[in-house]
Amino acid sequence: MKVLIVKTSSMGDVIHTFPAVEDAVRNRSDIDFDWCVEEPFAGIVALHPAIGTIHKVAVRRWRKRLLDGATWREMTGLRGALRASRYDLVIDAQGLLKSALVAIQAGAPIAGFDRASAREPSATLFYRHRYAVPRDLHAIERTRRLFGLALGYQPDLSALDSGIVPPAGNLPGIDGQTAFLLHGTSREDKKLPVEDWIETARRLADRQFTPVVTWSNEAEKKVAEAIAGAVPGTVLVAKSPLADVAAILGRSKLVIGADTGLTHLASAFGLPTVAIFLATEPGLTGPRGPFASTLLAPAGGKVTPADVMTEVERLLALRSNAPA
Repeated sequence: MKVLIVKTSSMGDVIHTFPAVEDAVRNRSDIDFDWCVEEPFAGIVALHPAIGTIHKVAVRRWRKRLLDGATWREMTGLRGALRASRYDLVIDAQGLLKSALVAIQAGAPIAGFDRASAREPSATLFYRHRYAVPRDLHAIERTRRLFGLALGYQPDLSALDSGIVPPAGNLPGIDGQTAFLLHGTSREDKKLPVEDWIETARRLADRQFTPVVTWSNEAEKKVAEAIAGAVPGTVLVAKSPLADVAAILGRSKLVIGADTGLTHLASAFGLPTVAIFLATEPGLTGPRGPFASTLLAPAGGKVTPADVMTEVERLLALRSNAPA
């Protein structure tokens, strides 16, 4: 049986889908999975060994260039590739109108959430199979339940396994007891002040950790350079492809991150991960993992470096006492 997964974005949403894939692999060995995803996240999807062909979409870019001939050639090429694959089933794990419109390009029956369960009820007009999954569950559990209903098995919700391992990578000078500080995120109100990152890095260095920082734009570069300049021994990784960052992340001993996709990836790798939420609620989409924790700023308050280090100590103790 050939099944196409449609979960195009964001990085966190893609990562939240991996446990559902792992469930399916364990319960349905007869299924071959492909995936349709936004092009920046194709390397993340490739981390799961059960995924075969990865079809890339560029919905955001296409919307801006609808009159461009190249856009129509790309969309036509995607439709042709999906039809040629002859899928038995498409699972729209996103539940949005845009994901449903991508899913119908495959020309196969589509399974997804029912009208009461989907994020955008209009998407369900394109589904042949619709399943009720409570909306008050974490996104990971919702997706696991959807896959189980669509593929005919009962997932074991008492266990959580993403099924992914860090990619291999060239990591010169980055080894030992490293702590990756993921300071960058998409919104200003989700960012910890640079002074707090510097103090956190100092406390980590005092505990014999090597802080690691990187950046993806000029604003993040200034923060990364400030941390590295203030705390001797900090490793500053230049702007790098996502696969290289994932390789460094996956070999870290500890990760402290803002509300960003890479923080979700760290928790999916099973790393001790402290996620810092300042302006958003982790609620039903926060990082989940065996050694993941979320610090939520209280109303009118903040998350301090001392708060972070207290949680670091708790997670490291938990990790050291866990069965091998």
